[in-house]
Amino acid sequence: MNYKSAIQLSLLLFVVVGCSSTYYSTMELFGIEKRDLMVDRVESARDAQEESKETFVDALETFTSVADFDGGDLESVYNRLNGAYQESEASAKEVSERIDSLENVSEDLFDEWQDELSEYSSDQLRRESKQKLKDTERSYEKMIAKMRAAEETMYPVLDLFRDQVLYLKHNLNAKAIASLDKEVTVIEGRVADLIAEMEVSISEADEFIATMQ
Repeated sequence: MNYKSAIQLSLLLFVVVGCSSTYYSTMELFGIEKRDLMVDRVESARDAQEESKETFVDALETFTSVADFDGGDLESVYNRLNGAYQESEASAKEVSERIDSLENVSEDLFDEWQDELSEYSSDQLRRESKQKLKDTERSYEKMIAKMRAAEETMYPVLDLFRDQVLYLKHNLNAKAIASLDKEVTVIEGRVADLIAEMEVSISEADEFIATMQ
């Protein structure tokens, strides 16, 4: 059974049994430790941020193009904006869920690592493992802080998107669409901040992964 199959099986058991210990035990049967799971979830969270970054950029392009509306089907315009907002909201939710999942397994790993320090008979190896734990925790805390900071920048942008979509929903006319032009500059600035935070977070994730390999 390959790595992906093991992941799928353990996830199924986790859903059915609802117990993290069962999940971890199943993974260990296939030689996959919490450390491996943490790295996998860092990669997953990083990839979600990459995808979300692209989704928000696409949404910005949609809002910008609509602001230049010069006649056409108003309902179609609204649907495009609403679709862009919905996709952005879904991508933000995915990022948050993956970061939460990463935090869960990381906490379990660090707790286990700390508990197992007492099992060493060698003082030298215990000291080395303890130092490695501290270094890994420090690197992890730096990375997760960047991820959360990037995550937080998504929601002010979503608020701007949602406000415009809601306004147009009840004021679907050319004048209301034209008013988007005043908001585009603000949205562009917020999206630029978001992209910058995302790129820092993604870079931090790459560095953390490198230290774990």
